[in-house]
Amino acid sequence: MSTPADLPSAAVLLRDQLLQRLQVLSPSTLNLIDESHLHIGHAGAEGGARHFRLQIVSNQFHGHSTLARHRLVYDCVRDLMPYPVHALAIEASTPPSEGLS
Repeated sequence: MSTPADLPSAAVLLRDQLLQRLQVLSPSTLNLIDESHLHIGHAGAEGGARHFRLQIVSNQFHGHSTLARHRLVYDCVRDLMPYPVHALAIEASTPPSEGLS
C-alpha cells in the first residue's frame, strides 16, 4: 500500500482532497489506496491521472444497493473524474450489526 511519503506532492494533495470529500458520508472506516503504480503505461494514466481503491464503511449505506452506494461515493468526487482521478474501485459496506457474529 502506498503511503503519502511515497507519493508525489500533487498525488498527496489529491488523496487528501478525496479523503476530505468522503467525510460527508460519515465513514466509520475509510481506506484510500493509490494504485497508480499498477497502471503505468495505461492510457488512463497519461498526464498523471491516478487510480485509487476505496474501502469505505458507513451507516449511510444501510438499505442501499451496491449501485446506489457507489453513486453516493461518486457524487462526492464526480468533478475529479476522469482527471485527476481516472479510476476509483469501490468497496462500500455497512458496519456489522452489533451482537451478530
